[in-house]
Amino acid sequence: MIFFEHKHEALLPLPAFIARVMRNGVFAAVIILVMLLLGVAGYHWLGPMPWLDALVNASMILGGMGPVDTIHTVAGKWFESLYALFAGVAFLTSVGVFFAPLLHRFLHRFHLEEEG
Repeated sequence: MIFFEHKHEALLPLPAFIARVMRNGVFAAVIILVMLLLGVAGYHWLGPMPWLDALVNASMILGGMGPVDTIHTVAGKWFESLYALFAGVAFLTSVGVFFAPLLHRFLHRFHLEEEG
């Protein structure tokens, strides 16, 4: 039983594929940059920390390594907790956005080889 008809399209030409990968890479970088800027601002104002220390802490949290400095304010602890949870999701999302066209091309090629 066929639930839907699938029109078989040719594999995207390499220059167009590279452009798609680059576009997704830029989008993933924007996600990371926005999260980093939010983290730096939060650590600076709620930590409170100097700008460079805020950058180090935000980078380490975003990269999954954990905080460097201890936060002593209640607002800073709330921020750090929420930022850590949100940064983990944002990082995984950006990785998915970057690798989506690569996985799609692999599966498309595999599907074309299987049928033809």
